[in-house]
Amino acid sequence: MRILLAEDDDLIGSGLEAALRNAGFAVDWARDGLHVKLSLTTTPYDLLILDLGLPSIAGMDLLMSLRAEGKNTPVLVLTARDRATDRILGLDAGADDYVGKPFDVPEVISRCRALVRRSQNRVSDVLTWRDLKVDQSAHSAVLGNRCLPLTNREFAVLVHLLTHVGRPQKKSKIEESVYGWDEEVESNAIEVHISGLRKKLGADAIRTIRGVGYVMERA
Repeated sequence: MRILLAEDDDLIGSGLEAALRNAGFAVDWARDGLHVKLSLTTTPYDLLILDLGLPSIAGMDLLMSLRAEGKNTPVLVLTARDRATDRILGLDAGADDYVGKPFDVPEVISRCRALVRRSQNRVSDVLTWRDLKVDQSAHSAVLGNRCLPLTNREFAVLVHLLTHVGRPQKKSKIEESVYGWDEEVESNAIEVHISGLRKKLGADAIRTIRGVGYVMERA
């Protein structure tokens, strides 16, 4: 799952970026409104974390523009403007959630998961497929009664495939979900992760559709 973090404060941004990545998200960090607008135009995101006090283009203007264009990307507003009137304005402009600064990082991450879950019409962070259970909040995968030792990348690829069960996923689409801007991607990285997952899940768990991509069939 890929998040766009729009925050101009280096201390807040670096800390939140690291925490989100440790929680399993791919993160792109934009520090001004113009960069945010361009990123939203060129890249599909599962969530936007939006500071309202951005330079060049204000966060509220970005939010209203996003909704005016008909885009339904979930938006978590993260700002020092935490008066009731500010929250009302943000929510009425199209924000899905609102957190004031200073904030508790684990709570922000939990709210991020909830917003993505809601956008995918899921009621739980636990994804099931056959006898496999993947808990995104606990970052664990259990096959039958056996815990699987997945790498962070394998876990992210597996979550992407499980949230698109029955729908073939292009290699480029998986890369977009798993890697952020500043992360180097080897040309065969996805193939390596898929190979690792097959060794742990079973050779028939992930099917290759030649010329299309990869899919986990409906259980």
